[in-house]
Amino acid sequence: MIRLTIGNQRGGVGKTTTAVTIARMWAEAGVRTLLVDADPQGSIGSILRVKPELYLNDFLWNKRRLSDCVVQPLPNLDVLCSNRDTLEAEQRAIGTIGRERIFENIFQPIEDQYQAVLIDVGPSLSLMQICSLVYTTDYLVPISMDALSVTGATAFFNTAYQLELQLKKHCRCVGVLPTIVDQRYQNTEMVMRMIQLVSENYKVPVLHAIRTDSVVAKAIRLRQFIADVDPKTKCLEDYRVVSGQLLEMYGMSPVEGAEHGQTAQVA
Repeated sequence: MIRLTIGNQRGGVGKTTTAVTIARMWAEAGVRTLLVDADPQGSIGSILRVKPELYLNDFLWNKRRLSDCVVQPLPNLDVLCSNRDTLEAEQRAIGTIGRERIFENIFQPIEDQYQAVLIDVGPSLSLMQICSLVYTTDYLVPISMDALSVTGATAFFNTAYQLELQLKKHCRCVGVLPTIVDQRYQNTEMVMRMIQLVSENYKVPVLHAIRTDSVVAKAIRLRQFIADVDPKTKCLEDYRVVSGQLLEMYGMSPVEGAEHGQTAQVA
């Protein structure tokens, strides 16, 4: 089973776009996917123009059934949205014994419903971010063509390392993902060199780069999936490659006709 956190302790790196796009591609490939928004800003619900009656906080603390809390924008894809109440959930959890394992305790019982759980966390270090890492143990780090995003990525690596030391919980980075890449700019070459150094220092792969694309901003403005705005756009070509790289890493293969409800097979 895939359990994956997408994070970087820097905003504006394409983290949520990556989470939403990869989740859709996995669903279309027949992978039963749960996409969780653990960011109090609630960006995923806003981007997808969904207004659930219940949110992450209701599932965590109000003990509501997951089926009542998720929305299903596509076959094979359930989305558990976040809102400002997530801040309340986080504050409530601070005084709880074993607070780092809250996600682990609540998501493990529902894992038989899914083949992948994908969690998008906020850009700042928070208990939700730690809970997500403890539960998934695997993480993907998008890095945009900005030196500060490399700094944010390094901070995220350090958080994972501290969890290993303090909780004896091994966290694996499945890769760093260059995003918003435009080879016309000098800054791109510099940041790509920095990303390569991060890859070498932390011994993690660099995944296929995501090219900059105006369709991303248009999709956010229209509150739609990128694929619904322009299914042939260049950044989607890149995300398809990354989606395939990740599925291969986890030993999953897409199935024909997945859009009609079939599920992916484990190789």
